[in-house]
Amino acid sequence: MNILIAEDEQDIRELLELHLSKEGYTIYQAENGIEALKIFENEHIDLALLDVMMPYIDGFKVLKKIRSSSEIPVIFLTARVEDTDKILGLGLGADDYIVKPFSPIEVIARVAAQLRRYYKYTNGHINSTLTLGDLKLDKESFTLYKNDKVVDLNPKEYKILELLMENPGKVYTKKQLYEAVWQDPYYGDDNTIMVHISHLRDKIEDVPKSPRHLKTVRGIGYKLENTK
Repeated sequence: MNILIAEDEQDIRELLELHLSKEGYTIYQAENGIEALKIFENEHIDLALLDVMMPYIDGFKVLKKIRSSSEIPVIFLTARVEDTDKILGLGLGADDYIVKPFSPIEVIARVAAQLRRYYKYTNGHINSTLTLGDLKLDKESFTLYKNDKVVDLNPKEYKILELLMENPGKVYTKKQLYEAVWQDPYYGDDNTIMVHISHLRDKIEDVPKSPRHLKTVRGIGYKLENTK
């Protein structure tokens, strides 16, 4: 799952990323409210950790913007202990409130608890199956079906397809795909991405050279379309 950490203190961001990434979470960092909203709008975020006092746009305003389109868990991180701030944050839709200084272990526990509660509330299975045209991806069994027939994918092909199916129509650059799937910095290794995209097309397209679903956006990257 993807976690957004919006905090203007670099030491705190890096400390949280160090501990949360060890738990298997993918971390996106923002040092101010503008960056936080940009990441939220352009990435699939499952939970946000927001500092209240951030430059440009404070945490309360970031929360209001998030709540206009999403019910993901939001946890405030703050050095302010006034009850009025807590009441305001919770009233705006925050799910939890952690006062600095805090233990990373406490943050990990609260993050896990909020994610469990959220996905239990949404029945946990709402997004367990992704469907796009004649493709169906079962996220619990990590299985792809095309016209109800199983399609064998290797782990990297599965991760690419899962990301694209979760965000149909969204264009991903090669850099975004590589860093999301391989979890390594991208140094312009276009061939690796192109080979995996080609293999995916061979498996999911009726005519791989004229793909209906997995489209190339010239000069930018790739997207998945629900073309009938």
